[in-house]
Amino acid sequence: MRHLSGTAALVVLAMVIPAAPGKAETRRDVPGGRQEAFARAARDYGVPENVLLAVSYLESRWDHNGGLPSVSGGYGPMHLVDARLIGARTAAAPGGHHGGGEDPRGDETRPLPRPPALPGPAAAPPEDTLRLASRLTGISPGRLRDDPAANIRGGAALLAEYRRRAGGPAGDGPAGWYGAVARYSGSDDAGAAESFAGEVYATMRTGAARTTDGGGPVVLSPDPSAVPPGPLPARLSGRLGMRRSAAASGPDCPATVSCSWLPAPYQRLGRKGRYGNHDRYPGRRRIDYIVIHDGESSYRSMVNSVRNPRYLSWHFTLRSGDGQIAQHLRARDVGWHAGNWDVNSRSIGLEHEGYLARGGAWYTEAMYRASAKLVRHLAWKYGVPLDRAHVVGHDNVPGTTRATVRGMHTDPGPYWDWERYFQLLGRPLSRAARKGGRSVLILPRYAVQPFTGCRGSGGCPPQGASTVWLRSRPAPGAPLVKDVGRHPKGRSTQSVYDHAARASAGQRYALADRRGDWTAIWYLGQKAWFHDPRGARTSERASGLLVTPRPGLSSVKLYGRAYPEPSAYPRGVRRQKLAPLQYSFRAGQRYSVGMTLRGSYLRAVTFDTAKHRMIVGGTVYHQIQFGHRFMFVRAEDVVALRS
Repeated sequence: MRHLSGTAALVVLAMVIPAAPGKAETRRDVPGGRQEAFARAARDYGVPENVLLAVSYLESRWDHNGGLPSVSGGYGPMHLVDARLIGARTAAAPGGHHGGGEDPRGDETRPLPRPPALPGPAAAPPEDTLRLASRLTGISPGRLRDDPAANIRGGAALLAEYRRRAGGPAGDGPAGWYGAVARYSGSDDAGAAESFAGEVYATMRTGAARTTDGGGPVVLSPDPSAVPPGPLPARLSGRLGMRRSAAASGPDCPATVSCSWLPAPYQRLGRKGRYGNHDRYPGRRRIDYIVIHDGESSYRSMVNSVRNPRYLSWHFTLRSGDGQIAQHLRARDVGWHAGNWDVNSRSIGLEHEGYLARGGAWYTEAMYRASAKLVRHLAWKYGVPLDRAHVVGHDNVPGTTRATVRGMHTDPGPYWDWERYFQLLGRPLSRAARKGGRSVLILPRYAVQPFTGCRGSGGCPPQGASTVWLRSRPAPGAPLVKDVGRHPKGRSTQSVYDHAARASAGQRYALADRRGDWTAIWYLGQKAWFHDPRGARTSERASGLLVTPRPGLSSVKLYGRAYPEPSAYPRGVRRQKLAPLQYSFRAGQRYSVGMTLRGSYLRAVTFDTAKHRMIVGGTVYHQIQFGHRFMFVRAEDVVALRS
């Protein structure tokens, strides 16, 4: 049931899909549209048009993103990088997102102190392709940022310049542009550059078509003959300023990505039994989740931090500009990343370079693709279903006790495009839709949503988001629904960091009501309404297992962990308290089930892995979609309903 066929995992690129309406355009396209801008720039600079189109698709999917920078400082359809912006970001925020109130290990039997503040590592700045393109074209940096047609010309000029550096004339067929395409990735690692180039050539072979945020269609016709010539020769990679790093040691990265092995340390810390920065597990570990994070930091800062034994750990870090992956832990080892020990003990954690809410930062197509390839591989190898109950955000992980609920983290946040991500995983979210079902699947199509609280003087610009707002009544001005855990005394807000009144793409909820253009779901113990008009639906009907309190119970307790009953613990092993959360699941309400499992607890409180114990009980739990985060109920407390 959990294994995918290779055919099912393929991603079809040659299809027309709607533009992300949330990415506001500073300047609309000129007559002829963006398609003509690509054709004109390719002709003027002697670049094959399909090469220019495919490179841009990998960088931005041909979007301008309103003149806003990506998480790696790139602008426009051609992702021209402003190195000065990268330097300013690094100086302003060298740390990661694991500070604050959340204990990333999430186990009160061995709480971690606040992670140390680690200095950002000294690093060579990336090539300032924005200003190089300005010198090559005579177009000002400001116009290259703001004008999509000018940006495309700048990208074409860069490709021609990289082709010249590689030692070949401009104007020949796609195969002769392999070195230039690899250099365009911005990577100093030959393996990462080759992976980027491989995706570009694959896009040329399959073709692609979509309506961009400029309002018009762009089409890349398939070219089956666009085959890359092979790995970059050492001579050529050296000429283009790249090195070749060692391949990852071990089987946890697929062969289709560039992955280096940068191990996290496992060592004793002093004489008080402390050790860092993860737990070893003797044998094959059960894995139920793949947890998606954004690191609130640069790639270089994250890989530097995870190699410090006094810091925290996760399994993989992904770079935005070229999709490079660093692996830090084997899948059998337990990372300290999710803030919930039960989830940590059954998950693999992926940190993505980026920022949840730094004034319009967007994630690159190159990173989405590398991440999707990695997750597809891990899901097949370790039996993780590709759905939103198992591939989750850090913001979907529940608090462990009443006291920890409020401080749980909120990444990757609403700007992570879950619908696009699952397309790349080969499991489009809409496939789960079923007519006549008693559940609804949230599918907002990455439409514009208003947010507050973004960092920077400009606030939150209009952008697409993967969420819908939930209100207490079916009316635009009605108050947002209340979350008694996150806001015990206050109200839910529209802050980008506040998920109290949001449902996310791909999440399945029990249908509660329908009135006109509004749909209600059961959410945090109440009816929650979202705008779902005919002709512009933000959800689809779905089916699947639901649960409701069994007859005779007025309410059911909810838990943040699926721990065993006290009698399951052997002598000498501290029993973990089954601490219910502050929420209430009342009679008459229904919630969707993501998985069913027996309670378990991994005891790992010593450096010696021979003393680690996995305790499995007889209590059966259902994981339910109770709010933005999932939670657990005991199966004996509920009745299962087929939807």
